[in-house]
Amino acid sequence: MGTAKLIGGAALEVVPLELITDVARAPYAVLHVSGEVDLYTAPQLRERLACLVRKGNYAVVVDLEGVEFLDSTGLRVLVESRQRLRSAGGVLRVVCTRRVILKTFEITGLDKVMPPYRSVEEALAS
Repeated sequence: MGTAKLIGGAALEVVPLELITDVARAPYAVLHVSGEVDLYTAPQLRERLACLVRKGNYAVVVDLEGVEFLDSTGLRVLVESRQRLRSAGGVLRVVCTRRVILKTFEITGLDKVMPPYRSVEEALAS
């Protein structure tokens, strides 16, 4: 597990974020995300997505199948990254079938703007 953070006097366990990039699926780069995407880990996700764009990857699939928790900070990273890619003529697609994460997309309305795909293969094919 990750390092404990002290919040309001209580120690909380920080679940590490794992980011694995697969650029062998040209023209797409696939970013597999595992763990929790929250206030502490979202900057890592933001930086990895920005790095992909800096390296010329303008078609990105973010695979959230390994994500256990996604808060508003993580959602903001996805929305900002999508906007950055769209302004450069690119695309960001999200893969997610986990009900707890899908519910977050539905509550915020992001499922209408960024509809989640059921698999990486489906996201690559559309």
